[in-house]
Amino acid sequence: MALLSLTASHHELDLDALERLSTGAHSIGGSAVAACDVITGAVVLATCNRFELYLDVDAPLDGTGVQHATEHVARMVAEASGVEVAEALASFRTRAGTEVAEHLFAVASGLDSMVVGEREIAGQVKRALETAHADGVTSSTLELLFQTASRTSKKVSTHTTLGGAGRSVVALGLDLAAAELPPWPQVRAVLIGTGSYAGASLAALRALGCDDVRVYSQSGRAEEFAAARGVEAVTDLVAALEDADLVVSCSGARGRALAADAARPGAERREQAIEHVLDAAAVVRARERAAVRAGEEPVARPTVVLDLALHRDVDPRVADVEGVLLYDLATLAAHSPSIASELVTQARAIVDEATRAFEKTRLGRAADTAVVALLADAERRVALEVADVVALREADGDPVEPDEADEIARGVRRRVHADLHRAIVAARAEAVAAAQAEERAVVADAQALVHEAAGVR
Repeated sequence: MALLSLTASHHELDLDALERLSTGAHSIGGSAVAACDVITGAVVLATCNRFELYLDVDAPLDGTGVQHATEHVARMVAEASGVEVAEALASFRTRAGTEVAEHLFAVASGLDSMVVGEREIAGQVKRALETAHADGVTSSTLELLFQTASRTSKKVSTHTTLGGAGRSVVALGLDLAAAELPPWPQVRAVLIGTGSYAGASLAALRALGCDDVRVYSQSGRAEEFAAARGVEAVTDLVAALEDADLVVSCSGARGRALAADAARPGAERREQAIEHVLDAAAVVRARERAAVRAGEEPVARPTVVLDLALHRDVDPRVADVEGVLLYDLATLAAHSPSIASELVTQARAIVDEATRAFEKTRLGRAADTAVVALLADAERRVALEVADVVALREADGDPVEPDEADEIARGVRRRVHADLHRAIVAARAEAVAAAQAEERAVVADAQALVHEAAGVR
């Protein structure tokens, strides 16, 4: 068994490229397991700024095997997203073995996020495993990997203040919006979406003192969402926008439309137009209605729009509407604050410790053969020593009774095993180090082969 991950994030790709690549992401895990015999488990982690696949591969870990699995999955991603195979291949970074755990643990702890220290990612990592488990496409190794990632994230949260300030994409967006808004208790907000990000956005707004929140959803779930949280559901988005100071859009509905469209035949897919959840025309109509209602009084308040969806809920042309300020993920990434290096160092130390412990468990199986061989050799030594003692006693005319022979054997075994402990520790460490070195070499070789196949130089 070998752990592999294919990762693409805002560190390597711009958000437009990441958006294209992640279309149809959630179907990839099940498809990979169903279509490739050597892939025994898969978990997909797709968030607003990353698209990652974690695979359990039942095949010898060599460069060709890693290359085959990587290319196979990249072709499936290309088919689901509509990008070229070469683009998909070039977009992913391949990791194996120790690097897989180290990366996921850092991701789950908020160390690899657009806003370092953000806490939403911990829930997203947990839900990624739950989804794969519900779909029946995990493996015992992937279950352990993701469960350990969640425990590591919780330990970072408990033992450091990295996420203590409520750092998140939502919080950063609201911080930027605040400069253009009235005091929070006076803000009239419209929330588009009913998913986990919508819940986090509503909680953040309430924490700031904003209680005038209306919820809109294309899916028809606004009533249920609003009733459970004590806010108002609306069905006419344009009417709701008329007096809105702030719009927070995080529905991901356009992403789902893109994914469904990507499943269509190629020609039909190209002809299909994907509409934004909030387009410029709707915003213009809302501003015009507000102006008519105001009469001679100018519409002094601007409308701030936060688009927190990777697949852009909001038409970028909204930014051209007079009196409207649009902040999307790219804007938020550019304004992401730095964080104290000592906090990152503390969190990294926890991640490193968790990685070592996980790898000790995972790679312990690689050392089992060596340990079993040492134990078998020790038993042979015990048997030989006992046989020698019995032979000497019998040569002196002092036969050894069975019970006494057993006692002699126990004494010899205690002595031999005391010496053996150091040898077992050394053998296990050597086997684990050898496995890690092999995995690093294999991944480097496979990455070179994959990039060569993708035409990357």
